[in-house]
Amino acid sequence: MAYYKKLIGERVYLSPISTDAIDTYMRWVNDMDVTEGTGIHHKIFSMELEKEALEGISKSGHTFAIIEKETDKLIGTIGFFDESMLNRRAEFGIMIGEKDHWSKGFGAEAIRLLLDFGFNVRNYNNICLHVCSFNKGAIACYEKVGFKRQGVRREIVIRGKHKYDLIYMDMLAEEECP
Repeated sequence: MAYYKKLIGERVYLSPISTDAIDTYMRWVNDMDVTEGTGIHHKIFSMELEKEALEGISKSGHTFAIIEKETDKLIGTIGFFDESMLNRRAEFGIMIGEKDHWSKGFGAEAIRLLLDFGFNVRNYNNICLHVCSFNKGAIACYEKVGFKRQGVRREIVIRGKHKYDLIYMDMLAEEECP
């Protein structure tokens, strides 16, 4: 599968999404561990539904495939949504689908690449995200790259008998990540 080095880091690069990788995406979106923090864990994805979703995000131009540089292996996705060019803001999301790449700095590097693109190419002033309070690894990663806690919406996520807060975080262009 061909990937294109749009944004290049030390260990990863960001490439346009390719619908050719649908089997990999299908494996990820139907894995409860992978999707738990994304808000899509409760959905069942058929091949048709995932293909439609991939085609949509590939045309949006705001979502990238995260590719491990050394192996050219697809390991995740990252991108912007809910953009407002008028207000120079966007929300961002990330999913590292390959579990053997979790907690190894790949996500932080991909986020830094995307933030640089967002602040210095797309000209955003504010980039925000929300994350469930049980997702301690993601919260640590976001804080590591410079996101600040903005607020909390209490007990908005329910998993079985457990209730979790939704944490809102953001970063301004002037605070761009270290």
